[in-house]
Amino acid sequence: MKKILPALLLICGSVGTAQAQLLPGFEVGLKGALNFSKFKSDGKYFNSDNKAGYQAGLYGRVGVLGFHVQPEIYLTGKNTKVTNSEGESTDVKFTTVDIPVLLGKRFGLGPIGARIQTGPIFSFKVDDKQDKIIANLDPNNYKKNGTAWAFGVGADISSLRVDVRYEMGLNKVNNESQANPKINMWSIGLGYRLFSIL
Repeated sequence: MKKILPALLLICGSVGTAQAQLLPGFEVGLKGALNFSKFKSDGKYFNSDNKAGYQAGLYGRVGVLGFHVQPEIYLTGKNTKVTNSEGESTDVKFTTVDIPVLLGKRFGLGPIGARIQTGPIFSFKVDDKQDKIIANLDPNNYKKNGTAWAFGVGADISSLRVDVRYEMGLNKVNNESQANPKINMWSIGLGYRLFSIL
């Protein structure tokens, strides 16, 4: 009997947790992140150095049947230093409003869990700054919007949210450049759940 009772309690707890994960859920929170951006180009037109930037905004999460959709909106500063094949260098800075729409799966019990997520990110340029014009990179030809695809892992610890993501640029950021530069970015983020409904 002493062995059966703990086993029954464990089974009941596991069933209850599994049922809770299948129920609809909703949460909203704050999010901030440190990011590292660089240009990727076709051929050998550019070398690009990672430089630090930021993200700050809000996230939401709607979960059902063990999966969740996580839309977010945040202001992003993306910075990089670019050196072209002729040895010319310039610092490039973008400020964008980014809107990811991620599909994810959570693993874990109760307030502690791990997540995997992926999905598109839609970016809308607020402004840009480039120290000087260099060959194959004219700042007058930067596009006003872009799209990337994110891959990430994360952890939930009570109300805290931790994320590590890689964003792969899907379209070139400059209309005229032969190099077809795209922005790739790593980010390390921290979020805080403001409220949730289960």
